[in-house]
Amino acid sequence: MLINADLAEPAIVRSDHYEWSPSPQKGVERMMLDRIGEEKARATTIVRYQEGSSFPLHPHPGGEEIFVLDGTFCDETGSFPKGTYIRNPPNSVHSPFCPDGATIFVKLRQMHDTENHFLRVDTLDPDNWVNHQNGRNECLLHQDEHEFVSLQILRPQSIFNAPVGALVEWLIIKGEVFFSGEVHAAGSWIRLPKGSLKQLMTKDQGSCFYQKVVKA
Repeated sequence: MLINADLAEPAIVRSDHYEWSPSPQKGVERMMLDRIGEEKARATTIVRYQEGSSFPLHPHPGGEEIFVLDGTFCDETGSFPKGTYIRNPPNSVHSPFCPDGATIFVKLRQMHDTENHFLRVDTLDPDNWVNHQNGRNECLLHQDEHEFVSLQILRPQSIFNAPVGALVEWLIIKGEVFFSGEVHAAGSWIRLPKGSLKQLMTKDQGSCFYQKVVKA
């Protein structure tokens, strides 16, 4: 299966164009944003767990990155409410479950083999945020020689420029942004290749969004 599989091309999925599909597990459905492969795939996905749903024990050969969008996501390492950022390194194993339901943004098989630690960041903790002079607030989620991952909060009517010389990915968490001639609401996902112009503007309510900058 190939969905937005060419990383050299821009890809946009608007939240009002979601098409949910069932997963192999009852009560779990997916909105596929990009994908290379079948069930064992390099993938970026919005996953929605109904109350009481779960997945059996399984490995993540290329690692797993999660941001909890709603509800509480659980596994053997703990319970993670809305706003939690999670990194499970390559070859980690877990069996997730969601007694009360949850919606997560998840990226599979996109970590380098050298990454070997678990990470959890509470983005609702004010101590994890930095206020920049231009009114932009930033929460660092992960940084290494390969990528820089963060949450960004922009005030209303702000212009934001991401690095031209890197692949950049955005998921709009809250508010709306104007990009490429269109307004994109919360839940919209945008991936832009290296060398492309990466400028967005917030609307009247400002915006919070996930950003991944892939350096190489």
